[in-house]
Amino acid sequence: MANEVAHSQLEDLADTVRAGMAAIARTQQEQSQLTATATAAAGRVSVVVNAENVVIQVRFSDNIDDLSFPEIARAVTTASQDAAAAMHRKTKELLDTLRADTARIPRLSEYLPGMPDVQDMIPEPPRAPVTPPSARKRDDEPSDGTVRFTALSETAESAW
Repeated sequence: MANEVAHSQLEDLADTVRAGMAAIARTQQEQSQLTATATAAAGRVSVVVNAENVVIQVRFSDNIDDLSFPEIARAVTTASQDAAAAMHRKTKELLDTLRADTARIPRLSEYLPGMPDVQDMIPEPPRAPVTPPSARKRDDEPSDGTVRFTALSETAESAW
């Protein structure tokens, strides 16, 4: 009899986990299709980012020539950061909803006391810097136009 109860509980757990995985897959699909748009310089600059915060479109209004090149550059940067922040908020909303939906999945420790729960061990990813590369320490700037990746530990704490 105890074996039948344990088997039934295990089947219920498996069904719950499968439903949770399906919810995760749906949320991932929904999130991958998101875009966020932000404007700056009184609507003269508009930037669209995708779900990975990659800029996929930049638009200038007809009166963009009212701005200087430095003002346009600042407006593009501001709109890009605002669009990325909007994407971050929307992604957080989706994940919060997903967490609420999957909260009913029992933890492994409920079945095997003393076992750590994997969800509790996943660290939050660090935020990427929003300072432009020119504001960071650049000891060996490539002069041939190649791309150089800089680790956060190599960057300077300065504003532009």
